[in-house]
Amino acid sequence: MVSHPPNHEHLDEHMVKMEVNLDDIPGEWLGYVMDLLFEAGANDVFYTPIYMKKNRPGILLQLLCSHQKVTKMKEILFNETATLGVRYFPLTVHRLEREYKKVMTEWGTVTVKLGLYNGDVVQNAPEFEECKAMAQLYHVPLKKVYEQVWKALGQI
Repeated sequence: MVSHPPNHEHLDEHMVKMEVNLDDIPGEWLGYVMDLLFEAGANDVFYTPIYMKKNRPGILLQLLCSHQKVTKMKEILFNETATLGVRYFPLTVHRLEREYKKVMTEWGTVTVKLGLYNGDVVQNAPEFEECKAMAQLYHVPLKKVYEQVWKALGQI
């Protein structure tokens, strides 16, 4: 079961950013490791191309998780990659309040996540999986579904 942060605006002061430098790892393995980290409760996982010692190309894997998940994340990183060390830092995350709004398109309803800062909407994001399913069901380009959502929100 995935734990979600509360929907009210708040500072989460119990987060950890973890990172490892990787080389000689196939791209498919990176995707597998990412899936494992998310399944184990990582809030975010991302990769950045880097150059390491002796100008070797590599990948910087970074993840964000709660303090309680650090041991599990290290277990995955040490067992599933060739890293010899994991760096981690305590960190505070300012999370926006979240609200959900349903908007109508010509193909049906889509949920939009709203991000509020001090009570004002500053972000909005249509639920990708709903938009994708609608595009596939009605054989329309995904971008057209998004355009309908933006139009319903008064953004175009």
